[in-house]
Amino acid sequence: MKKFNIRKVLDGLTAGSSSASAASPQTGNRENDIIPETLQSEHFQLCKTLRHGFPYQPCSMAFDPVQKILAIGTQSGALRLFGRAGVECYCQHESGSAVIQLQFLVNEGALVSALADDSIHLWNLRQKLPAILHSLKFNRERITFCHLPFQSKWLYVGTERGNIHIVNVESFTLSGYVIMWNKAIELSSKTHPGPVVHISDNPMDEGKLLIGYECGIVVLWDLKSKKADYRYSYDEAIHSVAWHHEGKQFVCSHSDGTLTTWNVRIPAKPALIITPHGKQPKDGKKPEPCKPILKVEYKTTRAGDPFMILCGGLSYDTVGRRACLTVMHGKSTAVLEMDYPIVDFLTLCETPYPSDFQEPYAVVVLLEKDLIVIDLAQIGYPIFENPYPLSIHESPVTCCEYFADCPAEVIPALYSVGSRQKRQVFSKKEWPINGGNWGQGTLSYSEIIITGHADGSIKFWDASALMLQVLYKLKTAKVFEKPRSKEEKSSTDIVEEDPFAIQILSWCPESRVLCVAGVSAHVIVYRFSKQEVTTEVVQLLEVRMQCEQNEVESPECGGEQTSAVSTPGTCSSPQSSLPQSHPSTSSNNSSDGLRDNVPCLKVRSSPLKQSQGYQVELVIQLVWVSGEPPQPITSLSVNSAYGLVVLGNGNGLAVVDYLQKTLLLNVSTAELYGSTDPHHRQPRSPRKTRQPSAGLCDGNDSSATPEERCKSPTSDDVAPVGSGSPCNSDDDSKPNFIDKVKSKSRRISKTVVNDFAKISRKISMIGDLKDDRKLSHHCSLPDARDNSFSRSRSSSVTSIDRESREVISSFFFCDSLSKKSEMVAVPSLWFGTSLGSMLAIALTVPSTPEQRMQQPVGVSFCGCVVRLKGAILRMAQLDASGTLLPHIYESWYEPNAPEEERERTRKRRPTSPPSSQENPECQYAVVCSEKQAKVVALPSQNCIYEHNITETSFVLRADVVMMNTGICIACFCANGHIMTLSLPSLRPLLDINYLPLTDMRIARTFCFSNQGQALYLTSPTEIQRLTYSQETCDNLQEMLGELFTPVETPEAPNRGFFKGLFGGGAQSLDREDLFGELVAGKPSRSLAQHIPGPGGMEGMKGAASGVVGELARARIALDERGQKLGELDERTAAMMSSADSFSKHAHDMMLKYKDKKWYQL
Repeated sequence: MKKFNIRKVLDGLTAGSSSASAASPQTGNRENDIIPETLQSEHFQLCKTLRHGFPYQPCSMAFDPVQKILAIGTQSGALRLFGRAGVECYCQHESGSAVIQLQFLVNEGALVSALADDSIHLWNLRQKLPAILHSLKFNRERITFCHLPFQSKWLYVGTERGNIHIVNVESFTLSGYVIMWNKAIELSSKTHPGPVVHISDNPMDEGKLLIGYECGIVVLWDLKSKKADYRYSYDEAIHSVAWHHEGKQFVCSHSDGTLTTWNVRIPAKPALIITPHGKQPKDGKKPEPCKPILKVEYKTTRAGDPFMILCGGLSYDTVGRRACLTVMHGKSTAVLEMDYPIVDFLTLCETPYPSDFQEPYAVVVLLEKDLIVIDLAQIGYPIFENPYPLSIHESPVTCCEYFADCPAEVIPALYSVGSRQKRQVFSKKEWPINGGNWGQGTLSYSEIIITGHADGSIKFWDASALMLQVLYKLKTAKVFEKPRSKEEKSSTDIVEEDPFAIQILSWCPESRVLCVAGVSAHVIVYRFSKQEVTTEVVQLLEVRMQCEQNEVESPECGGEQTSAVSTPGTCSSPQSSLPQSHPSTSSNNSSDGLRDNVPCLKVRSSPLKQSQGYQVELVIQLVWVSGEPPQPITSLSVNSAYGLVVLGNGNGLAVVDYLQKTLLLNVSTAELYGSTDPHHRQPRSPRKTRQPSAGLCDGNDSSATPEERCKSPTSDDVAPVGSGSPCNSDDDSKPNFIDKVKSKSRRISKTVVNDFAKISRKISMIGDLKDDRKLSHHCSLPDARDNSFSRSRSSSVTSIDRESREVISSFFFCDSLSKKSEMVAVPSLWFGTSLGSMLAIALTVPSTPEQRMQQPVGVSFCGCVVRLKGAILRMAQLDASGTLLPHIYESWYEPNAPEEERERTRKRRPTSPPSSQENPECQYAVVCSEKQAKVVALPSQNCIYEHNITETSFVLRADVVMMNTGICIACFCANGHIMTLSLPSLRPLLDINYLPLTDMRIARTFCFSNQGQALYLTSPTEIQRLTYSQETCDNLQEMLGELFTPVETPEAPNRGFFKGLFGGGAQSLDREDLFGELVAGKPSRSLAQHIPGPGGMEGMKGAASGVVGELARARIALDERGQKLGELDERTAAMMSSADSFSKHAHDMMLKYKDKKWYQL
């Protein structure tokens, strides 16, 4: 294994530096010699795996009735293809234009897409990752409608000008045959008929084409004679047309809510006019107009009445009524209300042949935010149970966490309790969209995704084997009282909408303890139970967190490490409040009428029935302090082995014992450092009148002068270290800014640190260069490079940090050597701040379960361990060999079981191994911030490795992850780069510019997981999963499902004896002769441009390399052989017939001349 030199990491340090920021090169080399590494850059590769969720902004849909595959197109040019559960695929058009229509080449493994940029594309679905084979870009006309007849290779393309062009889908070339609008309509017509809104061929005669124009004109065009047979005219605009399978009638839907039924041979007037939802006047007048019927489908059955299915057409007096789908069957009419507006619908039928009885069995309805399938065969039209994970956006996702390699028993336990939550009655039949096959490969570990939502709900998802299935849903809002109306809303709310929204999640998979923080400054601790209980009184703990002393002016210009050790007896601060074991009813107000000691939400006082699953253990609420609302919670962590929950915000941190329901520690950030505070803090001015919230403050704040807006936040003069004089700044502008940030923070639904990162990039670009020049003048310590981090933070969060208080940004529980004098690991709490300080707290936890419930947990400060540039994002712990130490946990036990059984099953994971004499540095702390990553040896607290991750951007998310062959740090930066660093040497292994930060949704939801997995919310409704593991990328093709499977096309309907005898039945058309170049001529070269796709022969060869390709080739070979044999049989039969005819004629001639003499010839 390769060993790495630390001298590059320590380059720039002077030999005489006495700073504790890094160890000497000798110590570093000794550490490096004993810590080999296995991860190399070839172990990493970045690629997308799957996209889950509902297609964002859908606009079109198509279905292959033989392959049973559904395709959905979106406004952003995306394609989502669905087969059976677990068979999904995502594709993207490069142009990003909206997909206006989709057409399957039925049972051919191909799909045609028409886009709003007037281009059509042919997709090859015979490979696991579909690719475009051909593209055709129209230059002079806008595409409005496309139609591809069943088993035809000629695509009809209608345009906005009213013309129809014909495209060969095999070569993707235009035919010279064009149907011009002025030839289709009557010559006497003086107006343009408008765009083509419908094209279809007569089910019984492929040579007759039905063309619908927007103005209300319908034309039956004879393709052979190139003229219109019939023209049908109606006063209202047409939206859709549907044929009866016999080809003698068709139905049109119109903009006034009417349906007109026409006989093909009687164009003078409609055979029937109905208004399905119109009120019929008694005097026989025309019904009142209704809303447009956007689409109608007419499907027949052998044994009963036909189905007429339509959307729209409701009466105008139904104000506020939801979108409806109407099913008319015989004399019955069913109106099915939908939760969202209808985008499109398709009727699924037993046969793909339009000339046969359709036998409809289901309707697929595509809504704006949902996909449902209605069973037409059962009474009441129930819906099928949807197997796809399309409910991610049921409430907007506010946070997300990803856990790989979870305990095997967790998923079955969650599924068991989650299956009891399904109360809706579904159809008893199987999901009808069941095409494709699952992939052959699989992952050996289980994966769970947890999503927090704006309504306070939490969903657990099984993400194993590249699939996604909801396991369990938890509603946290049940714990609180809900106001019945807006007028009853409490004046203590700090957010106007979604007061229960989930902000942070902390979950221990081994103990199944869940802790969540909401935007209303509340924390709820849940424990998993398989028994149903009723909680009479919800346990409540109110915490008073305030910071009235001072604001952070600037971080110290000194060394990166400060040894500030407080005495154990000073663990309680004046801001701590007495814990309560019952709901608070206090509404204490100060003398001036300000709200004080009141929470933002009211915990319910009635008994709470808790079903199997997660049950409330404790509710923690931050309260108002002297008229000031509680600050949003920025960090949260729970530990089951210690029984503790810790939370932090801009005021400080609080440690809560959720077993004893007590508050152990409540301390402000100013008191964390004791007498050796590295930051200069400016005294706060008196609280001013609160301003109404109007969004976050940005760089163009009207209260600041142009000079103040342009001034760098880090360009002020800095007082020398140790001096008592404050830094030069405007005392009035700073509190004013703080008050504005406070008042506007009510509408924040994410952590303060991320919000700071969002707005600070706009207002601190000018002063970055000034900082580097001034550092040499203002830093009094000799090592200027190490000390400059406190002044040279770039445009990430510095501009806001300097104007605001220090924020607690991360936590980590572990058994560690947090003090230099310690030789045995003790329970500890590490926490990081937004100014780059990592501090430690030692915990004294009683050893036995009995003592744990009776004796308090001791808390003592260990001071600052290390300091970095930027806010601390992630901390982890390595043992002496460089192996990642797993977190401390207690195995799950049934909390509602008898005491004896609980004690039998409770097990705590062993602590870290004791130190050895050979290597006194027996632990390593891994710390990653927005700018840097460091590895610190414990207990000496020497920095042995250091790496500057980014200078021009900042890290949004960082995680220490386990790979199959080692451990690393995975980082996602705001400039879109995904990077990995080896541990412990912090060597860069991967750096790819993947996705620039264009939406705060990505920053809020991006997360890494073990085994090289990651995900983020790519749209409000979709989760994008990706991998940075080379092994997973290599096996991805095997793991992905196959969309196309070889299936025999159903036989064509039997014409019957009499239809065959008298010429009835469907009439075929030789389109090749009609549309080919020999007859139709060459098309106009300027009309459209052919563009070869990237998935041409290479894609076809790739598809043919698999099992499906082999079967397809075998099937083609058999078809060719059968065709040749059939041709041979036909030739043999023709020869036999010819021989029989010759024999007959010879016999007749012999009989004719048998008795004649030679002179009679």
